[in-house]
Amino acid sequence: MVEDLAITIKSEKEIQLMREAGKILSQVHDILAKEIKPGATTKDIDIAARKAIADFGCKPSFLGYNGYPAAVCVSVNDEVIHGIPSKKRILKEGDIVSLDCGVIYKGYQSDAARTVACGKISAEAQKLIDVTRESFFSAIKYAKAGNHLYDISAAVEDYVTPYGYTCVRDFVGHGIGREMHEDPQIPNFHQKRRGPLLVPGMTLAIEPMINIGRPDVVWMDDDWTIVTEDGSLSAHYENTILITEEGEPEILSLVQPV
Repeated sequence: MVEDLAITIKSEKEIQLMREAGKILSQVHDILAKEIKPGATTKDIDIAARKAIADFGCKPSFLGYNGYPAAVCVSVNDEVIHGIPSKKRILKEGDIVSLDCGVIYKGYQSDAARTVACGKISAEAQKLIDVTRESFFSAIKYAKAGNHLYDISAAVEDYVTPYGYTCVRDFVGHGIGREMHEDPQIPNFHQKRRGPLLVPGMTLAIEPMINIGRPDVVWMDDDWTIVTEDGSLSAHYENTILITEEGEPEILSLVQPV
């Protein structure tokens, strides 16, 4: 345990299982990205997710989690997270689509998100996707043993603020392992304290959720989908990472650059 939180330090065996889960999830995301095209429904993406996850011999982390009805969250344009796939939601040219997915491999979880362009998108939308992704890589420079957790949080906000973007404050990253959501919670914005000390063996899901407009969000009537209050575009980028002995974190859910 670390500080007063129930932060689990993973054994080498557990880390290896999480590496395999992450490798599989990276491949699932590659498959799902190819499904993003005008005319596809968000339900089509969920069908593809269920098949891919099963083909890899895994279970979907999200399906049935607190009642969530799908294997992947598919959030379009102003939808931030937790969009429920539907046959009625048809993707169109210019949409941006956030895919948040998780897998369970031999009892261990991996969680990752990508925002993908549907056909040709605006320069503004592409910039948001790029900045959101780069905010993750900028932030994990601080994900080293001896630093503190909220150094990562501050780095996300520091990266996106000069672009005029804002970090969603109502939802945060998290620890991960046997459970999808473990301690600690990981905000994407400055905290008053530096938080727990980072030590080797911690596994964390770092996930910037970035809006073009204000940070405020609202719940839709389905009790799952979260949208920007001002209707502005939102992007999401996430990976499961490992704090290592060597210094640089290991990105478990990224086989090759996405």
